[in-house]
Amino acid sequence: MKDWPYPRWVAHRGAGKLAPENTMAAFRLGAQHGYRMFECDAKLSADGVPFLMHDATLARTTNARDIFGPAASNTGGDHSWSELAKLDAGGWHSRAYAGEPLPTLENLALFCLANGYHLNIEIKPTPGTERRAGEVVARHADRLWNNAPVPPLLTSFQPEALEGAMSTAANLPRGLLLDTLWKGWLETALALECAAIVCNHTLWDTSTVTQAQSAGFKCLSYTVNDEWAAQRLIALGTDGIITDRVDLFAPG
Repeated sequence: MKDWPYPRWVAHRGAGKLAPENTMAAFRLGAQHGYRMFECDAKLSADGVPFLMHDATLARTTNARDIFGPAASNTGGDHSWSELAKLDAGGWHSRAYAGEPLPTLENLALFCLANGYHLNIEIKPTPGTERRAGEVVARHADRLWNNAPVPPLLTSFQPEALEGAMSTAANLPRGLLLDTLWKGWLETALALECAAIVCNHTLWDTSTVTQAQSAGFKCLSYTVNDEWAAQRLIALGTDGIITDRVDLFAPG
């Protein structure tokens, strides 16, 4: 990207841990704290609807076991959207959010577009669906943000998902997520024509920032919840900080 249109501060999964992650309540709360960009996790239902959830399985952040029985350790990809839409995705967090539904990617897109917010969509494939998830999420994002002044940033730990996104909507910016600096990380990001590299914040130092920025990438970090870590990353000249602590860091 010639110009980087995104703010430095990004609210992780909407409002970090202050509200049930990846729900509309969380994004609204993050916005109330002044955040203008959010990170979310998108995966596919069995019938191909992109919806928001981080985990491979439903058990941690929904009442799926109450609805579907003990087999709710199954993935979201095992159920149609009409089934998933019945789940409570807020009660696990606190009683104040009981009954909060799972949102689709379209729900969040409409909220962001109506309010001028930016979005980082992490593609979270059900294992075995990496390329298809990238294709479908990118197709929906391209449709939803059609002609919008700032497109969403599509990221993934899975190169296959980013390949699918690139083949479907090459115009949408991509970012490679890294939890370790595995062999060939820089070359892979170049091959995927990424705009950014998004690292576990501990991986950034003078050397890695120089490597990435010299190759033309923006440097983003997750998940930064301590003042000292944020100051270190700012001093290194990195470009984006993803945080749970929307109550601690004023996005500016």
